[in-house]
Amino acid sequence: MKKRIVSIILAAMVGSAMLAGCGSTASDSTDDTTGEASVSAEAEDADAEEELSAEEEAEVEQFEETTITIYAAASLQTVLTELIDVYNETQPNVTIVGSYDSSGTLLTQIEEANGDGIDIFFSAAQKQMNTLEEEDGLVVDGTRHNVVNNQVCVITYTGSETAVTGLSDIANASSLALADGSVPVGKYTRQAMVNAGLLEEVEDVSTITTDEVSAALGGIEINECGNVSKVLQAVAEQSNEVGTVYYSDTYGYEDQIEILEYVSYDLSGDVIYPVAQVANGSADELESAAAAGFIEFLISDEAKAVFDSYYFDTDVED
Repeated sequence: MKKRIVSIILAAMVGSAMLAGCGSTASDSTDDTTGEASVSAEAEDADAEEELSAEEEAEVEQFEETTITIYAAASLQTVLTELIDVYNETQPNVTIVGSYDSSGTLLTQIEEANGDGIDIFFSAAQKQMNTLEEEDGLVVDGTRHNVVNNQVCVITYTGSETAVTGLSDIANASSLALADGSVPVGKYTRQAMVNAGLLEEVEDVSTITTDEVSAALGGIEINECGNVSKVLQAVAEQSNEVGTVYYSDTYGYEDQIEILEYVSYDLSGDVIYPVAQVANGSADELESAAAAGFIEFLISDEAKAVFDSYYFDTDVED
Protein backbone atom coordinates (compact mmCIF):
# COMPACT_ATOMS: atom_id res chain seq x y z
CA MET A 1 0.00 0.00 0.00
CA LYS A 2 2.77 2.41 0.95
CA LYS A 3 4.56 1.52 -2.29
CA ARG A 4 1.41 2.34 -4.27
CA ILE A 5 0.96 5.69 -2.53
CA VAL A 6 4.58 6.54 -3.18
CA SER A 7 4.14 5.65 -6.86
CA ILE A 8 1.08 7.87 -7.13
CA ILE A 9 2.93 10.75 -5.50
CA LEU A 10 5.93 10.31 -7.79
CA ALA A 11 3.68 10.22 -10.82
CA ALA A 12 1.98 13.40 -9.71
CA MET A 13 5.33 15.11 -9.16
CA VAL A 14 6.52 14.12 -12.63
CA GLY A 15 3.31 15.42 -14.19
CA SER A 16 3.58 18.69 -12.34
CA ALA A 17 7.15 19.06 -13.48
CA MET A 18 6.14 18.44 -17.07
CA LEU A 19 3.35 20.98 -16.85
CA ALA A 20 5.71 23.46 -15.26
CA GLY A 21 8.23 22.81 -18.01
CA CYS A 22 5.64 23.43 -20.69
CA GLY A 23 4.49 26.58 -18.94
CA SER A 24 7.99 27.84 -18.54
CA THR A 25 8.61 27.41 -22.27
CA ALA A 26 5.83 29.81 -23.14
CA SER A 27 6.87 32.15 -20.37
CA ASP A 28 10.52 32.03 -21.42
CA SER A 29 9.52 32.85 -24.96
CA THR A 30 7.62 35.90 -23.79
CA ASP A 31 10.42 36.91 -21.46
CA ASP A 32 12.98 36.56 -24.27
CA THR A 33 10.94 38.82 -26.52
CA THR A 34 10.55 41.34 -23.75
CA GLY A 35 14.24 41.05 -22.92
CA GLU A 36 15.27 41.59 -26.52
CA ALA A 37 13.09 44.68 -26.71
CA SER A 38 14.56 45.92 -23.47
CA VAL A 39 18.12 45.36 -24.67
CA SER A 40 17.30 47.08 -27.96
CA ALA A 41 15.88 50.07 -26.12
CA GLU A 42 18.93 50.21 -23.87
CA ALA A 43 21.21 50.07 -26.92
CA GLU A 44 19.32 52.93 -28.55
CA ASP A 45 19.57 54.95 -25.35
CA ALA A 46 23.31 54.24 -25.19
CA ASP A 47 23.74 55.33 -28.82
CA ALA A 48 21.81 58.51 -28.11
CA GLU A 49 23.99 59.19 -25.07
CA GLU A 50 27.14 58.61 -27.12
CA GLU A 51 25.92 60.99 -29.84
CA LEU A 52 25.12 63.58 -27.21
CA SER A 53 28.53 63.07 -25.61
CA ALA A 54 30.23 63.47 -29.00
CA GLU A 55 28.30 66.70 -29.62
CA GLU A 56 29.30 67.98 -26.21
CA GLU A 57 32.95 67.15 -26.87
CA ALA A 58 32.74 68.93 -30.20
CA GLU A 59 31.72 72.10 -28.41
CA VAL A 60 35.10 73.54 -27.42
CA GLU A 61 35.08 75.99 -24.57
CA GLN A 62 36.25 79.29 -25.99
CA PHE A 63 38.80 81.50 -24.29
CA GLU A 64 38.04 85.14 -23.68
CA GLU A 65 39.98 87.70 -25.70
CA THR A 66 43.72 87.40 -25.18
CA THR A 67 46.99 87.48 -27.11
CA ILE A 68 49.79 84.91 -27.02
CA THR A 69 53.24 85.16 -28.56
CA ILE A 70 55.05 82.22 -30.14
CA TYR A 71 58.75 82.21 -31.04
CA ALA A 72 59.18 79.63 -33.80
CA ALA A 73 61.89 78.44 -36.17
CA ALA A 74 61.83 80.13 -39.57
CA SER A 75 61.05 76.82 -41.26
CA LEU A 76 57.72 76.73 -39.40
CA GLN A 77 56.36 80.08 -40.56
CA THR A 78 54.35 78.84 -43.55
CA VAL A 79 52.71 75.90 -41.80
CA LEU A 80 52.04 77.85 -38.60
CA THR A 81 50.23 80.54 -40.58
CA GLU A 82 47.68 77.94 -41.64
CA LEU A 83 47.62 76.22 -38.26
CA ILE A 84 46.79 79.50 -36.53
CA ASP A 85 43.91 80.03 -38.98
CA VAL A 86 42.59 76.54 -38.26
CA TYR A 87 42.91 77.07 -34.51
CA ASN A 88 41.05 80.37 -34.69
CA GLU A 89 38.06 78.63 -36.23
CA THR A 90 37.27 77.29 -32.76
CA GLN A 91 39.18 79.88 -30.73
CA PRO A 92 38.45 83.20 -32.47
CA ASN A 93 39.24 85.27 -29.37
CA VAL A 94 42.88 84.16 -29.17
CA THR A 95 45.24 86.34 -31.18
CA ILE A 96 48.52 84.54 -31.89
CA VAL A 97 51.56 86.66 -32.75
CA GLY A 98 54.48 84.81 -34.31
CA SER A 99 58.14 85.73 -34.33
CA TYR A 100 60.24 83.63 -36.74
CA ASP A 101 64.00 83.26 -36.99
CA SER A 102 66.71 80.68 -36.40
CA SER A 103 66.20 78.69 -33.21
CA GLY A 104 69.54 79.92 -31.85
CA THR A 105 68.59 83.57 -32.35
CA LEU A 106 65.18 83.03 -30.77
CA LEU A 107 66.72 81.25 -27.78
CA THR A 108 69.01 84.21 -27.16
CA GLN A 109 66.06 86.60 -27.32
CA ILE A 110 64.03 84.52 -24.86
CA GLU A 111 67.00 84.35 -22.48
CA GLU A 112 67.59 88.11 -22.68
CA ALA A 113 63.92 88.72 -21.82
CA ASN A 114 63.99 86.02 -19.12
CA GLY A 115 60.84 84.64 -20.76
CA ASP A 116 58.77 87.80 -20.28
CA GLY A 117 56.42 88.51 -23.15
CA ILE A 118 56.97 85.09 -24.78
CA ASP A 119 54.48 82.28 -24.30
CA ILE A 120 55.65 79.44 -26.56
CA PHE A 121 58.97 78.32 -28.04
CA PHE A 122 58.86 76.02 -31.09
CA SER A 123 62.41 75.01 -31.93
CA ALA A 124 63.84 73.27 -34.99
CA ALA A 125 66.24 71.29 -32.79
CA GLN A 126 66.45 69.72 -29.35
CA LYS A 127 69.64 71.59 -28.43
CA GLN A 128 68.02 75.00 -28.01
CA MET A 129 65.03 73.57 -26.14
CA ASN A 130 67.34 71.62 -23.83
CA THR A 131 69.19 74.84 -23.00
CA LEU A 132 65.95 76.69 -22.30
CA GLU A 133 64.70 73.90 -20.05
CA GLU A 134 67.77 72.55 -18.31
CA GLU A 135 70.07 75.57 -18.07
CA ASP A 136 67.64 78.50 -18.05
CA GLY A 137 64.71 76.85 -16.27
CA LEU A 138 62.25 78.69 -18.50
CA VAL A 139 60.13 75.76 -19.71
CA VAL A 140 56.80 75.14 -17.95
CA ASP A 141 56.81 71.60 -16.56
CA GLY A 142 54.83 69.05 -18.53
CA THR A 143 54.36 71.21 -21.63
CA ARG A 144 57.29 70.03 -23.76
CA HIS A 145 56.41 67.80 -26.73
CA ASN A 146 58.18 66.49 -29.83
CA VAL A 147 55.88 67.54 -32.67
CA VAL A 148 57.44 66.76 -36.07
CA ASN A 149 60.53 65.48 -37.83
CA ASN A 150 62.11 67.03 -40.92
CA GLN A 151 64.78 66.15 -43.47
CA VAL A 152 67.77 68.04 -44.81
CA CYS A 153 67.79 68.41 -48.60
CA VAL A 154 70.36 69.58 -51.11
CA ILE A 155 68.64 71.92 -53.56
CA THR A 156 69.39 73.92 -56.70
CA TYR A 157 67.32 76.36 -58.71
CA THR A 158 65.23 75.09 -61.59
CA GLY A 159 67.20 74.93 -64.83
CA SER A 160 70.59 75.34 -63.16
CA GLU A 161 72.08 72.34 -65.01
CA THR A 162 74.37 71.86 -62.00
CA ALA A 163 76.84 68.99 -61.94
CA VAL A 164 76.06 68.44 -58.26
CA THR A 165 74.00 65.35 -57.48
CA GLY A 166 73.94 65.69 -53.72
CA LEU A 167 76.03 66.09 -50.62
CA SER A 168 78.89 63.85 -51.73
CA ASP A 169 79.87 66.07 -54.68
CA ILE A 170 78.56 69.42 -53.42
CA ALA A 171 82.09 70.86 -53.85
CA ASN A 172 81.46 70.85 -57.61
CA ALA A 173 79.08 73.79 -57.23
CA SER A 174 80.21 77.31 -58.10
CA SER A 175 78.65 78.57 -54.86
CA LEU A 176 76.84 77.22 -51.82
CA ALA A 177 74.22 78.84 -49.58
CA LEU A 178 74.76 77.47 -46.08
CA ALA A 179 73.28 78.43 -42.71
CA ASP A 180 75.82 79.10 -39.96
CA GLY A 181 76.45 76.54 -37.24
CA SER A 182 74.11 78.15 -34.70
CA VAL A 183 71.17 77.53 -37.05
CA PRO A 184 69.77 74.00 -36.76
CA VAL A 185 69.82 73.30 -40.51
CA GLY A 186 73.44 74.51 -40.56
CA LYS A 187 74.30 72.18 -37.70
CA TYR A 188 72.53 69.19 -39.29
CA THR A 189 74.28 69.86 -42.60
CA ARG A 190 77.66 69.93 -40.88
CA GLN A 191 76.80 66.70 -39.04
CA ALA A 192 75.90 65.05 -42.34
CA MET A 193 79.17 66.25 -43.88
CA VAL A 194 81.13 64.83 -40.94
CA ASN A 195 79.39 61.46 -41.25
CA ALA A 196 79.93 61.49 -45.03
CA GLY A 197 83.65 62.05 -44.51
CA LEU A 198 83.66 65.58 -45.95
CA LEU A 199 84.54 67.29 -42.65
CA GLU A 200 86.75 66.31 -39.75
CA GLU A 201 84.90 64.98 -36.70
CA VAL A 202 84.64 67.38 -33.76
CA GLU A 203 82.85 67.29 -30.43
CA ASP A 204 80.32 69.95 -31.38
CA VAL A 205 79.69 70.29 -35.13
CA SER A 206 77.97 73.66 -34.65
CA THR A 207 81.42 75.14 -33.93
CA ILE A 208 82.70 74.32 -37.42
CA THR A 209 83.01 77.68 -39.13
CA THR A 210 81.89 78.50 -42.64
CA ASP A 211 85.51 79.14 -43.62
CA GLU A 212 86.44 75.65 -42.39
CA VAL A 213 83.65 74.13 -44.45
CA SER A 214 84.82 76.05 -47.51
CA ALA A 215 88.41 74.91 -47.04
CA ALA A 216 87.34 71.27 -46.61
CA LEU A 217 85.37 71.50 -49.85
CA GLY A 218 88.28 72.83 -51.87
CA GLY A 219 87.67 76.54 -51.41
CA ILE A 220 84.08 76.66 -52.63
CA GLU A 221 82.39 80.05 -52.32
CA ILE A 222 79.93 79.94 -49.42
CA ASN A 223 77.15 82.42 -48.70
CA GLU A 224 76.67 82.20 -44.91
CA CYS A 225 72.97 82.68 -44.07
CA GLY A 226 71.35 83.57 -40.75
CA ASN A 227 68.43 81.16 -41.10
CA VAL A 228 67.02 78.50 -43.40
CA SER A 229 64.61 80.87 -45.15
CA LYS A 230 67.53 82.99 -46.32
CA VAL A 231 69.23 79.88 -47.73
CA LEU A 232 66.07 79.02 -49.65
CA GLN A 233 65.74 82.52 -51.04
CA ALA A 234 69.40 82.64 -52.09
CA VAL A 235 68.96 79.52 -54.21
CA ALA A 236 65.44 80.27 -55.49
CA GLU A 237 66.62 83.71 -56.64
CA GLN A 238 69.64 82.04 -58.32
CA SER A 239 72.17 83.92 -56.18
CA ASN A 240 73.74 80.58 -55.28
CA GLU A 241 73.90 77.39 -57.29
CA VAL A 242 73.07 75.00 -54.44
CA GLY A 243 72.10 75.08 -50.79
CA THR A 244 70.85 72.91 -47.94
CA VAL A 245 67.37 73.41 -46.48
CA TYR A 246 64.65 71.30 -44.91
CA TYR A 247 62.21 69.35 -47.05
CA SER A 248 59.34 71.37 -45.56
CA ASP A 249 60.95 74.60 -46.81
CA THR A 250 60.49 73.48 -50.40
CA TYR A 251 56.69 73.64 -50.04
CA GLY A 252 55.37 76.24 -52.46
CA TYR A 253 58.70 76.50 -54.27
CA GLU A 254 58.29 73.44 -56.46
CA ASP A 255 58.51 75.56 -59.65
CA GLN A 256 61.59 77.48 -58.51
CA ILE A 257 63.85 74.85 -56.98
CA GLU A 258 64.82 71.24 -57.56
CA ILE A 259 65.71 68.75 -54.84
CA LEU A 260 68.98 67.04 -55.70
CA GLU A 261 69.13 64.79 -52.61
CA TYR A 262 67.13 63.95 -49.52
CA VAL A 263 69.97 63.57 -47.03
CA SER A 264 69.66 60.32 -45.10
CA TYR A 265 68.85 60.43 -41.39
CA ASP A 266 71.85 58.12 -41.01
CA LEU A 267 74.00 61.11 -41.94
CA SER A 268 72.18 64.07 -40.42
CA GLY A 269 70.34 62.40 -37.55
CA ASP A 270 66.67 63.02 -36.82
CA VAL A 271 65.53 66.63 -37.17
CA ILE A 272 63.04 66.76 -34.30
CA TYR A 273 61.06 69.93 -33.59
CA PRO A 274 60.08 70.30 -29.91
CA VAL A 275 57.53 72.81 -28.58
CA ALA A 276 57.04 74.02 -25.01
CA GLN A 277 55.36 76.74 -23.00
CA VAL A 278 57.76 79.43 -21.81
CA ALA A 279 57.67 80.55 -18.18
CA ASN A 280 56.35 84.01 -18.98
CA GLY A 281 56.32 85.98 -15.76
CA SER A 282 54.26 88.80 -17.27
CA ALA A 283 51.42 86.54 -18.47
CA ASP A 284 48.10 86.47 -16.63
CA GLU A 285 46.09 83.29 -16.01
CA LEU A 286 44.06 83.63 -19.22
CA GLU A 287 47.13 84.11 -21.41
CA SER A 288 48.87 81.13 -19.83
CA ALA A 289 45.80 78.93 -20.30
CA ALA A 290 45.47 79.98 -23.94
CA ALA A 291 49.16 79.20 -24.56
CA ALA A 292 48.73 75.72 -23.08
CA GLY A 293 45.61 75.27 -25.20
CA PHE A 294 47.43 76.12 -28.42
CA ILE A 295 50.18 73.64 -27.63
CA GLU A 296 47.56 70.93 -27.11
CA PHE A 297 46.17 71.82 -30.52
CA LEU A 298 49.63 71.57 -32.11
CA ILE A 299 49.95 67.92 -31.00
CA SER A 300 46.40 66.98 -32.04
CA ASP A 301 45.50 64.77 -35.01
CA GLU A 302 43.93 67.77 -36.72
CA ALA A 303 47.21 69.68 -36.58
CA LYS A 304 49.19 66.60 -37.69
CA ALA A 305 47.17 66.46 -40.90
CA VAL A 306 48.21 70.04 -41.66
CA PHE A 307 51.88 69.34 -40.86
CA ASP A 308 51.80 66.31 -43.16
CA SER A 309 50.49 68.41 -46.04
CA TYR A 310 53.47 70.76 -45.64
CA TYR A 311 56.04 67.93 -45.99
CA PHE A 312 56.71 67.44 -42.28
CA ASP A 313 56.94 63.95 -40.79
CA THR A 314 54.53 63.56 -37.86
CA ASP A 315 55.54 59.98 -37.05
CA VAL A 316 57.67 60.91 -34.04
CA GLU A 317 57.94 59.73 -30.47
CA ASP A 318 56.86 62.33 -27.95
